[in-house]
Amino acid sequence: MTRAVLVSSTTAPALSDVDVPDPGEGEALVDVAYSSLNYKDGLALACEPGVARVDPLVPGIDVVGTVAALGPGVHDVAIGDRVVLNGAGAGETRHGGWATQAVVPSASLVVLPESVHEDFAAAIGTAGFTAALSVLALARFVAPGDGTVLVTGSSGGVGSVAIPLLAGRGYRVTASTGRPANGEALRALGASDVVDRATLAERGKPMQKATLAGAVDSVGGATLANLLASTRWGGAVTACGLAQDVQLHTTVLPFILRGVSLLGINSVDAPAALRREAWEVLAAELDPALLAPITRTVGLEEAVTLGPEIVAGRVHGRTIVDTSR
Repeated sequence: MTRAVLVSSTTAPALSDVDVPDPGEGEALVDVAYSSLNYKDGLALACEPGVARVDPLVPGIDVVGTVAALGPGVHDVAIGDRVVLNGAGAGETRHGGWATQAVVPSASLVVLPESVHEDFAAAIGTAGFTAALSVLALARFVAPGDGTVLVTGSSGGVGSVAIPLLAGRGYRVTASTGRPANGEALRALGASDVVDRATLAERGKPMQKATLAGAVDSVGGATLANLLASTRWGGAVTACGLAQDVQLHTTVLPFILRGVSLLGINSVDAPAALRREAWEVLAAELDPALLAPITRTVGLEEAVTLGPEIVAGRVHGRTIVDTSR
């Protein structure tokens, strides 16, 4: 049995004792030290069918801990390894990390670099992992000297990691935020300029002045369309979210007149080699001291209460979930 938050379509989310099966073919049992609070976790707590695809469900798309047992098959991890899992169906199609133990696909586990502490890995979480994937994708098209890279949702989990990763590589970063009071904190992360997200939120012309070399977007909708319309020839925009809208009303003009590339970022199904590459980047290039001021730690019960808050956009920075509390 494991102590876990259990979400059901018939009852309110609550701490429960949940049976833990033995790991099957290609699976690992992980003693979970930490998880984190993500937008998807908030949706899962509300039993949003687009996220919570099994009923009942233990939320938590991040799992950080130690391998306790392995099922049959070939594994790239060993019992006793400190590991991290981001996405891979956890907290969506199978029980996730808001528990003291979790059974997960071993092929999606990454052995933590020695320099990365478990709580820092949880602070990075899927959001930071997605940011690293975004930076790796963008770097194929945009070099640091090419011009400004704009990061949307910069006060959120993806943005707060993408900014220092980009700045550390020498990119000039503009941060877009709906919280002007966070400007000083965003500059401390590495942003050179801060703009109000409202300047991008309304539907604009299909082709606009080419002011950007590229962008990292976690918002979607009209914001993403405006970014594409404002990107210079040969630039690129990564897309990993839909906080504003799932619909993208644009034209082919940025793609055929400026050769702009739209790069989709999928952290859930990322292959093992790319997962390891992203975590190598995070270990080598992300200073833990940068995330410390915007990170807080909560227990499982408090995490439940924060679910509606993150969906409403009222949770800033990163929230670690300590499964022992």
